[in-house]
Amino acid sequence: MPAAPAALPLSTLLARARVDGDALRFEIGADWLQGRSAFGGLVAALGVHALRERLRAEGVEPPPLRALQTSFVAPVDAGAVEVIAQRLRSGRSAHQAMAQLRQDGQVRSVLLAVFAAERDSAIEPLRPHRPDDVPPPQALPPVPYVAGAAPPFLQHFDMRWAGGPPPYSGGRGHTNQMHLRLRDPAPQVVDDELLAVLLADVAPTPVIGQPRERVPASSVTWALELRTDPHRRSDPLAWWRADTEALAVDGGLVNQAARLWAPDGRLAALGTQLVAVFG
Repeated sequence: MPAAPAALPLSTLLARARVDGDALRFEIGADWLQGRSAFGGLVAALGVHALRERLRAEGVEPPPLRALQTSFVAPVDAGAVEVIAQRLRSGRSAHQAMAQLRQDGQVRSVLLAVFAAERDSAIEPLRPHRPDDVPPPQALPPVPYVAGAAPPFLQHFDMRWAGGPPPYSGGRGHTNQMHLRLRDPAPQVVDDELLAVLLADVAPTPVIGQPRERVPASSVTWALELRTDPHRRSDPLAWWRADTEALAVDGGLVNQAARLWAPDGRLAALGTQLVAVFG
């Protein structure tokens, strides 16, 4: 039996991107799949990378990414994909842009992004800080990656389950907490902004802890608001934390919210998702 192809980390995918006219082409390996589609966080990260490259090609150095809306139109298969990015409008401090991820001539995902610089304000700052309400990662066992049993994309992450029922454990509750970090031999390539987009989608929907048998679940839409710096690169060995809460569950659809905390405890991202659970 031939050996499985080597897993390609995010830094390699970015380094191998190729410009093809108005598109940026990537090659997604099977190691990034989540069920029958590529991991949504990767899809969004590739879209953001293409959007930033488009702004730079037009002479604009992208300010921080403030908001990202992603619609997962159809599954993204392993293989070649192209991302077509365009700037929609630029103001004095903000740029709005759109990207379409296409495969085999079909739109598979659509992203809308807002990049905006800080502005002077007399409003008193409010800077949320990570609550210390779960055990630290050093006190928790690693979540093992078992090929064939876990989604392939999880091999790219180091994780510690910190709270809430683990997937398919037959537990109760509508929240979970997870410590996580990216496994990548060249972490200096991935800045905190791109890393936040990737990590914010790793944690499973909390309701997946209730069944005892595997049931498919898939994100339909995802809105992310960020407080990250595209020029900052956190220690690759440092831990981020994702806290997720299901707000409403009915008819196989889950409305959920999440907070992603940076290693220094500051709020990195706020997210909301519509998740379909097929079972």
